[in-house]
Amino acid sequence: MQVLNRFSVFMATILGLLVLTACGPDYHFTKSVDLPNDDWAYDQVLDFEFEITDTLQIYNLILDITHHKDYAYQNLYTQISTYFPSGEAISKTLSLELANTAGQWQGKCSGTYCTLRIPIQEGAYFNIPGVYKISLTQFMRSDPIRGIKNISFFVEKTDHKRGE
Repeated sequence: MQVLNRFSVFMATILGLLVLTACGPDYHFTKSVDLPNDDWAYDQVLDFEFEITDTLQIYNLILDITHHKDYAYQNLYTQISTYFPSGEAISKTLSLELANTAGQWQGKCSGTYCTLRIPIQEGAYFNIPGVYKISLTQFMRSDPIRGIKNISFFVEKTDHKRGE
């Protein structure tokens, strides 16, 4: 009887470990940047460089923004630039909505900070193999913008390839 209980506990542990390792996201690239004193200045460009070798793979591009609960605004305007291996670059202004229209923080809040995951592009693919760079700058009217603690960027592999 005792052997059967040990075997059951062993099998439950193995099954739990398999579930935990099989269900997580598959990140091709991750980088997290802590902002000193929770301030983000205009001249502080956040660069995220990653290499692409598989031009058929489809990815999701994701930002995590960690901000203070006392952050003074509903959103965070940013300028995002993508630099391609060919030397070409494109830029776009993004408004990252940190609170809903009622002023409640979106995302998960704990202690004095909230973290919000924002998909910035789903179903992305890269035509050319090589090194890509995503640059992010704050585009608010204040310099520095106060209350932004951390920004993380993720390139998540999907289960899809182009042409499928």
